[in-house]
Amino acid sequence: MRRREFLRDAAVGAAAMALAGCGQGIAGRAGKGPKAYKVGGKERMKLSFYPYELELRHVFTVASYSRKTTPGVQVTIDYDGFTGYGEASMPPYLGQTVESVTSFLAKVDLGQFPDPFMMEDILAYVDSLSPGDSAAKAAVDIALHDLVGKLLGQPWYRIWGLDPSKAPSTTFTIGIDTPEVVREKTLECAGRFNILKVKVGLDTDEEMIRTIRSVTGLPLAVDANQGWKDREKALDEIFWLKEQGVVMVEQPMARERLDDNAWLTEHSPLPVYADEAIQRLADLPSIKGAYSGINIKLMKCTGMREAWKMAAYARAEGMKVMLGCMTETSCAVSAAAQLSPIADFADLDGNLLISNDLFTGMTVKKGLITLPDRPGIGIIKK
Repeated sequence: MRRREFLRDAAVGAAAMALAGCGQGIAGRAGKGPKAYKVGGKERMKLSFYPYELELRHVFTVASYSRKTTPGVQVTIDYDGFTGYGEASMPPYLGQTVESVTSFLAKVDLGQFPDPFMMEDILAYVDSLSPGDSAAKAAVDIALHDLVGKLLGQPWYRIWGLDPSKAPSTTFTIGIDTPEVVREKTLECAGRFNILKVKVGLDTDEEMIRTIRSVTGLPLAVDANQGWKDREKALDEIFWLKEQGVVMVEQPMARERLDDNAWLTEHSPLPVYADEAIQRLADLPSIKGAYSGINIKLMKCTGMREAWKMAAYARAEGMKVMLGCMTETSCAVSAAAQLSPIADFADLDGNLLISNDLFTGMTVKKGLITLPDRPGIGIIKK
């Protein structure tokens, strides 16, 4: 084995031990260059950030609001000549703002840590700075994962031991709109995807589905965004939706109505996924038995570290796993996509909904999530 290959493989193996809490020192090859490095020297991590507004290609409407833009904050962590990229995206229902995110990030001091491989300690420290601020924490988490992956010269799906060929198809979201616009949006995307996601939860649900069915027979997922109010009526609608080729239902009723959601899941002919009902790992025990599966989103759960733990917990409890996203650039979407080989469903289209993406990352080929063989989270800045 050549020396360079040995150093690379030694770095990956040692990193896996360190990430599991089994080691401290790491020596190996940084990225794909010839430089050998030793962690724990004089280098210190530097965190930088700036606001960035995401521009949507179409007005995006769900059961509770509409928007044309989404505020965001871009993050970088620099270390030893490498840069890790992260992102915070703040749709309205998260209750977080550019001001709250930048205020949180200004408090983060990564210089106190000798190297980025101390991921558990670093992210536990970041989490301890406030009880909320999940999007800001996710931005740091994503940037740190990207940095460590680049230092190792490996993508995270490989560090986690996942097979990229098992990544599922991603849905593409059709927001609530007039029949004319819905038909136009469906025609634009139906030939590129294997499954579509439809926003429902208003009195126009049946019209939405019939309009889409007039132009495509693709399988559908529906997301009510807590919009359904009566469980009997919701169950009737789910039976009708199944007849229309719908394969899953996301967050049918308000998250506070746990018993109603549990009743609906018990009687539903389709799997029912929790979205607004869960954010972090600690929320999962309280919804056990009330849903068929969970939708994990990095902006809600604080990033890749927590998402990995949530997926493992859900699997252990016999629940299905879905990976979702907000309106995001390819940075955050590609970070979530690193976990996609373990997902039953994926809704990773946030980068496809915007017109000003800053990165190139994961792609969708014939409807399937395709992970690039690049280190870290697999992105290149444009």
